[in-house]
Amino acid sequence: MTTIRPELAARIAALDWPAIGDGLDARGCALTGPLLTAAECAALIAGYDDERLFRSRVDMARHGFGRGEYKYYAHPLPPLVAALRAALYPRLAATANRWAAALGLADGFPAEHADYLARCHDAGQTRPTPLLLRYGPGDYNCLHQDLYGALHFPLQVAVLLSRPEAEFTGGAFVLTEQRPRMQSRAEVLTPRQGEGVVFAVNQRPVRGARGSYRVTMRHGVSRVLSGQRHTLGIIFHDAQ
Repeated sequence: MTTIRPELAARIAALDWPAIGDGLDARGCALTGPLLTAAECAALIAGYDDERLFRSRVDMARHGFGRGEYKYYAHPLPPLVAALRAALYPRLAATANRWAAALGLADGFPAEHADYLARCHDAGQTRPTPLLLRYGPGDYNCLHQDLYGALHFPLQVAVLLSRPEAEFTGGAFVLTEQRPRMQSRAEVLTPRQGEGVVFAVNQRPVRGARGSYRVTMRHGVSRVLSGQRHTLGIIFHDAQ
């Protein structure tokens, strides 16, 4: 069982969850407000070069994903990363289940993250997916979706660890939405250090004249102009 420090639990409970839910329903994304302290951000960044923490490294240019690199954490996850995953999931499960009902999906999502991970593991998805991303000058992340198997939780969180304008410039978070028979719509978000962006992983419902319909979401990061930008990615499903 994941231990969640009382101060982190209180911080997460104090976020404006009704506003976050409204933003997700309206635009497929929302800023969380303060989620991590500057010290917690610094500690996560400092761990980037500790290879014992990670199971793999991805060079984005090599795979055509953009420029920059990221690393997937290994089991056991660092305590702060595991606690964030466990504490954020129940707050987002309500939106996930509402979306599943609107899209006519038979299977909903359990209230606790451990129960959802058990479902992933039963389906053969056992590799941890939280990751740490590093961008330097000229780096960017192409629009994409983080789908790692048949099962995926419809929401994820990216937490900015670096200080905008002080440690890097550029590097905005970009989200696009493709509606049927319409051109794509973009959202550009600029979180503060320690703030998260909650966003749709793949598809979300939009209410229309004849009920809800699906729109497809993709996310990425615009070009970093200077400095280094670090981000923690919290993905709630595990990978095959």
